[in-house]
Amino acid sequence: MRIRFGSMEMEIERAAAGDAPGIVGMRRAAEEWLARQGIWQWPPGLLTSTQVEAQIATHEWYVARAPDGRLAGAFRLLWSDPRVWRERDAFAAYVHGLMTDRTFAGAGVGARILAWVADRAREKGAGMVRLDCVANNPRLRQYYVDLGFNEVGRHKLDERWTAVLLERRLLRDEARC
Repeated sequence: MRIRFGSMEMEIERAAAGDAPGIVGMRRAAEEWLARQGIWQWPPGLLTSTQVEAQIATHEWYVARAPDGRLAGAFRLLWSDPRVWRERDAFAAYVHGLMTDRTFAGAGVGARILAWVADRAREKGAGMVRLDCVANNPRLRQYYVDLGFNEVGRHKLDERWTAVLLERRLLRDEARC
């Protein structure tokens, strides 16, 4: 599906096997940027090429592609997430690994991706979009709140990672992307 980012159109599409190196490269750049900011969210190397390739094969990864073919953003879209959401798991659009290439930072790519996800959720009959982020990243939490997400819980996933659970309930008559 083609969407507009300012004066530029981008295509959001299911990732193909050939996108794996670009997704992994974008993730490594994001990991390094987060580490420089002192944010422990994605430790370097946590997501491997093998994992990305397997997740692409099961149709979890999507990419936002600029007209010149560059990847502007990437994310995983799931319809259930019991590992993170536990007893709160329900039919919804679950976004994981949302990232944008740093050259597109501030261009609204993340917001447009989340609007696209909301449209897909409505099409499938899901009443909400859910995501999670690490508790020690208040700037990211605020970004999601500013986009209409509400914090609905927290829980510790391991000794270093506390997940903040956020969801945005969808209205049937909301404007679409």
